[in-house]
Amino acid sequence: MRVIVADDSAVIREGVVRILASAGMDVVAEARDADQLLAAVEAHRPDLAVVDIRMPPGGNAGLQAAEQIRDRYEGGVGVLVLSQYLEPDYALRLLGRGVGRVGYLLKDRVVEGRELVEASQRICGGGSAIDPAVVGELVRARRREDRLTRLTDRERSILGLLAEGRSNRSIASKLMLSPKTIEGSIATIFSKLNLEPGPDDNRRVLAVLAYLDPRR
Repeated sequence: MRVIVADDSAVIREGVVRILASAGMDVVAEARDADQLLAAVEAHRPDLAVVDIRMPPGGNAGLQAAEQIRDRYEGGVGVLVLSQYLEPDYALRLLGRGVGRVGYLLKDRVVEGRELVEASQRICGGGSAIDPAVVGELVRARRREDRLTRLTDRERSILGLLAEGRSNRSIASKLMLSPKTIEGSIATIFSKLNLEPGPDDNRRVLAVLAYLDPRR
């Protein structure tokens, strides 16, 4: 797995590089600002770019670069954004085109290197990795009466774990339920959200998007 790490803090950047390299990932380039990041992605076409939101030349340049990477290399380069702050609007911007091959984690909540490695692997595998604190804030900020009110507490918990990018087996382990129970609950969630099966739709993704952004 080929990775580029971008952060203007040398300490954080080197720490992320060390964690990913120790897990066998090939860190092909490092970047200190958004321009270096975009140039490195163009030159190396990695599997994943790990990006700090706030980088030179200023403001949320890292987020803007992450959005450009998603647009320019759609499906080819995964993006994992690391943020020091809980910024739900930024998360929605990044997730606006779907939750595949994208992640949003808070730096101070990544307490073990294993969490960063697992998130990176999940994104490169086509999934997502979204900090549950971000998910919770999105729900609180966007709460309104809509399809989500049809869900039971358990179904909301399952949908929240889906939004974190977890597999059915992982959700079953987290909630101490059987995988078959989780599978049945997810089918019920699809039904309550009026997500009918279709050849061009991924109902899992659509359910997560409905959870993250009730305006949809």
